[in-house]
Amino acid sequence: MDQSYGIAAYRSRQQVMKINDLLRRNGINSSVVSTPREISAGCGLSVRFDIKDAANVKRIVSRERSSNMIGLYRVDPSKKRGRLSVLSN
Repeated sequence: MDQSYGIAAYRSRQQVMKINDLLRRNGINSSVVSTPREISAGCGLSVRFDIKDAANVKRIVSRERSSNMIGLYRVDPSKKRGRLSVLSN
């Protein structure tokens, strides 16, 4: 079974790259991925992170106060419907 993970979705590719770099500099394993189709707005890219790091990711992104942020989501690949839940927006 696939494990849940987190997604930080933004409207700007530049912001996605900035947040990915910021998370990595803070010791959080992250990568740039395609935004799940359930998140309709945005630039098409998001930052993926381990769900165990969600609290630290929230803290780091809240310091950025980006107006381009769509939200933080938990993705559960084992579910067909309702696989996305909001962590923060």
